[in-house]
Amino acid sequence: MGTPSAALEETAKRLSAGTRQWVGRHADYLGSPAAHAELPTTPHVKALLQLALLCRFWGRIAPTDAGLLEPAAVVERTWRRADFPRLITADPRYARQFQLMYAALAPAGAVSDAHRVAPARPEADGFLAPRRKSPYLHLETRFYADLAGVAHRLPSYRELYACSLLARAATLRVADLDVCEITHTVFHLSEFGFRDPGLTPGERKRAVHVVESLTEHCVGQGAWDLTAKLVLAQYCLGADPLRTSSGAAGIRMLADAMSPDGAIPGKSLAERAAPTATPVAFFRRAYQATLGTALAMLIVTGGRSGGLTTAGVSAMGSVR
Repeated sequence: MGTPSAALEETAKRLSAGTRQWVGRHADYLGSPAAHAELPTTPHVKALLQLALLCRFWGRIAPTDAGLLEPAAVVERTWRRADFPRLITADPRYARQFQLMYAALAPAGAVSDAHRVAPARPEADGFLAPRRKSPYLHLETRFYADLAGVAHRLPSYRELYACSLLARAATLRVADLDVCEITHTVFHLSEFGFRDPGLTPGERKRAVHVVESLTEHCVGQGAWDLTAKLVLAQYCLGADPLRTSSGAAGIRMLADAMSPDGAIPGKSLAERAAPTATPVAFFRRAYQATLGTALAMLIVTGGRSGGLTTAGVSAMGSVR
């Protein structure tokens, strides 16, 4: 690990600002009747839940940032919509998890009976109890149940880590690892960098090695969306992605991919939006990668500038 150059620091800040500005400019569309008509229901609901997650951490890191006003307003209006609880249960495959996220990510000014009632169905169905689902899904469920303040009977984070892919990833080939499962395990253990992930020094060292190897692999593949997740995972594990060779390469790649208006134009170089894409088609290609990069760089640059306590140290537990 070396000292990041001033140029790399500026690149990271530019990437953070550009992607957040793009999300801010398009948040109003996401909450509009046009988006309801033009976007499939499940991806539309997922996109709004992702926007709420971004706003949650944006508000904790930079609550006075003027760029937060429009996205936060869209989230508040969405959580007040009488039809949104029906939309989040439209697809039975995701209904229970979406209900839990809906309750967990409700903005403070929009909490209503609907948000308090939302977790009742998953609880009644046994979704909040140990059952036959993957360790990762147990971990994700516990994370959002805890954010929502909902009682559950799920194992401890320590137990869930022990049976996770992350715990055994160092013994597997990088090419065989599920990047989303690895990174989201890190996010949920560390609350996206706001608390110590609870790993021993040896476990953390192995996890950092796995995440750095995956970052290098994904940079080589031009996988923009996955690289952004991995850059954030490095930070959440206590590493500084501006000081690791893979993290620095990932940040430079994302900055090079960013269009003049701040968008990351697809999940990867191979899946980038065509120059002839309609505005709606471009939005669908760009939204997830751009929002994911915005979240990653908001937390990484915020943490490095003193907006957050660095992950992996004892003070992290106080950043709540």
